[in-house]
Amino acid sequence: MTNLIEMLKISKAFGGSVALRGVSLTLEPGSVHALMGENGAGKSTLMKILAGVHQPDSGEIYKNGHRISFANPRDALAFGISTVFQELSLLPNMTIAENLFLGREPVNRLGFVDRKHMRLHTREALAKLGLTLDPNMLVSELSIAERQFVEIAHGIDADASIFILDEPTAALNATDVEVLNAHIRRLRDEGKAIVYISHRMEEIFNVCDTVTVLKDGQLVGTRPLSEMTPGSLIAMMVGRELEDLFPARAGAFGDVALEIEHLKLEATSKPLSISVRKGEIVALAGLEGQGQQKVLRALVGEYSPFSGSVTIKGKTIRLPLSKEAGIRQMQASSVAFVPEDRKDEGLFLGLSLAHNLSTSLHSSRNELSRAQGFADVIASTLRSMNVKAANARMPVGSLSGGNQQKILLGRYFATKADLLLIEEPTRGVDIGAKSEIYKLLRAFAEGGGAVLVLSRETLELIGLCDRIYVIHGDTVVTQMQAAEATEHNILDAALSA
Repeated sequence: MTNLIEMLKISKAFGGSVALRGVSLTLEPGSVHALMGENGAGKSTLMKILAGVHQPDSGEIYKNGHRISFANPRDALAFGISTVFQELSLLPNMTIAENLFLGREPVNRLGFVDRKHMRLHTREALAKLGLTLDPNMLVSELSIAERQFVEIAHGIDADASIFILDEPTAALNATDVEVLNAHIRRLRDEGKAIVYISHRMEEIFNVCDTVTVLKDGQLVGTRPLSEMTPGSLIAMMVGRELEDLFPARAGAFGDVALEIEHLKLEATSKPLSISVRKGEIVALAGLEGQGQQKVLRALVGEYSPFSGSVTIKGKTIRLPLSKEAGIRQMQASSVAFVPEDRKDEGLFLGLSLAHNLSTSLHSSRNELSRAQGFADVIASTLRSMNVKAANARMPVGSLSGGNQQKILLGRYFATKADLLLIEEPTRGVDIGAKSEIYKLLRAFAEGGGAVLVLSRETLELIGLCDRIYVIHGDTVVTQMQAAEATEHNILDAALSA
């Protein structure tokens, strides 16, 4: 098979920091090529060179045997290379049609922008992805998934032959992921080459056929995924096997820290009961959208269940909680809630690490209390959580996903919370940072804390947790010891229900 793209011995440095050292990558038509490695491995830099965002310091790029180079991303797109980065490039204050034709607006005979042509052509481009969106919709009105698909439609409209997808599913639910993967397979079958950057093992093995691993800016190797397992791929990335990512489970537990009783998420759903003991990490597992997130959010007033009660430290609270006061009511009971979307619901991206860490410390104090800087608490939290940052004054938005997640967790560890409710603890986090977060959660539990967690990654729940409740149809269908659980019996329990 003729190679579509050959990147040969690419090197790139930013100041004194070397991002890539002689990395080579080959992309074949009709393939989905996974590009993997921990944060800082060089994946995004390599793809930004291919996309024309950066120019290499040395090395060569060939397309169909001809040497190429790009001064900017527009040149790359014109040459058939379309990129959907984590930081979506669509302009939110413009329409879908205006974004698709940005910089290449058609004009009519009178020299005015031909908006009718733009709308018709945009509708056709969206239809190729099965989208029926109005071309006149502002991008700001679209969901994250819809923005992803519009970016891909942009590349299809430009007749791209190479698609670079950088963490395309980080903010998508399971249904949207499957829709996206169907489009990826269709592009593959049309002879396109797709580069897929993701930390999600299940997706890599589901949609990709080849994997290239980078580490510290250097090439580790390229392998067919048919020859790999999740364990061997992780070992290739970080030098240790899958089971080594998880700390040892607890041997003994304390008193019940959380007791959810007779919780009816909907008027017609069956009541459920869940308990978590001190020192224990308990999972809510099951198929997407079966009620796991409703349970967690009902405990902090972010979802209003039909009825039920929760007992914390011997104090029983009737549900539903007030949306306005639920979070503060739980904070007063030493309960912390870590939402799935750290960027929109968790962190203040433009504020410093110090501000983000001290938010809950300030909110737990009386409004007439004397102001405090909490410098010692901030410094010790950054140190204990191994946050990689130059100083506490840096904006948290400048950190990697793993370090952002540590800051979000550290905010509640600093308050000495007793109970942690956490959604997707390692979403958009590389393998090395995942292992660190697992150890932090286990250390929190060993210190007498209790954790109730949900995740779309079943292997994560099995490896991290002590007990697993399987949720289906807004109720508990079974529970099992995590040490005895498998992906198969969890799925079987969810589907049998």
